[in-house]
Amino acid sequence: MGQKRIGILTSGGDCPGLNAVIRAVVSHARLTYNWEVLGIPYATQGLLERQTIPLDLHCFDLGGIDPLLSMGGTILGTINKGDTLARATAIVASYHALALNALIAIGGDGSLAILHRLARLGNWNIVAIPKTIDNDVALTERAIGFDTAVNTITDALNRLTFTAASHDRVMVVEVMGRTSGHLALHAGIAGGADCILIPEISYSIAKICKHIQDLRDRVHRRFAIIVVAKGAKPATETPSCDAASLKDCGIGQYITTQISRYFTEHIDIRASVLGHIQRGGIPSAADRLMATAFGKAAVDLIAQERYDRMVAWQNGQVIPVPLQEVLSHCPLFVNPQSYLVETARAVGVYVGNFT
Repeated sequence: MGQKRIGILTSGGDCPGLNAVIRAVVSHARLTYNWEVLGIPYATQGLLERQTIPLDLHCFDLGGIDPLLSMGGTILGTINKGDTLARATAIVASYHALALNALIAIGGDGSLAILHRLARLGNWNIVAIPKTIDNDVALTERAIGFDTAVNTITDALNRLTFTAASHDRVMVVEVMGRTSGHLALHAGIAGGADCILIPEISYSIAKICKHIQDLRDRVHRRFAIIVVAKGAKPATETPSCDAASLKDCGIGQYITTQISRYFTEHIDIRASVLGHIQRGGIPSAADRLMATAFGKAAVDLIAQERYDRMVAWQNGQVIPVPLQEVLSHCPLFVNPQSYLVETARAVGVYVGNFT
């Protein structure tokens, strides 16, 4: 087969599990195939500047302990801004100048779309690994980082529930998810939310308030937890939030204000925005396992010279899928008639109206 020189980069927003992928790629490439592995720092910016970091077994060991399996973020750095395609010619040339035989790209649907175009332009040999806390990459049941983010939000909901119960308070918890609601739906169910608002299903402030009132009348519960994805949209109301626009004040604060206005009596309600805390932290066991399996599978695809593919998790195993087919079905939205949506409603959660 001969020795290959492969590059690896992380692109887009960071998430837990990226370093575990890097660890698996380096370990398998070196131990099984004796290949050279080069880390490309800061994604396409590193390619543009032709920067590389030689990666080898135990190169990041601390006293013999390998930290990559459990380390959050990415040791290679990442970017999710800038006009990459405007510098496509120079970036394409850098891949060849670095004498790479193949490139492993770890990213979400946006990053992978850009890298796929560059690969087509420059005739690169590319293998993709999906990562995103939004879990909106098509043709894979899970992406790196999603499980940890769900656990992080669920833990936050557990904590906020005790405060809400102690103060008879409604807590509106804003989570990430500009176009897809997988994160809010999974974490909302796992965290015992009373309302889950996602971009795919419009909501009604009146029905949210009725649900809150029903909890008070039916089971004498004076607190509630509302999980709202960043991109959730009202069914009929015109978004307004005092003097500020919905974009400026944020969906969590908007929902909080609208609920306060709806009730004639005083209601203690607060908004909590989890923000980038959802991206951080130590990867869960599930993300570590998937990262390791994805890294191993990506290296094997290069060995088989099966390029322009993404490794995907389907039915309990890793399979390769055409990258173009993945991108043509992205982003992956929540199906309003899905089993999880039905499950949430079956246990008394308001998940909005069908559009």
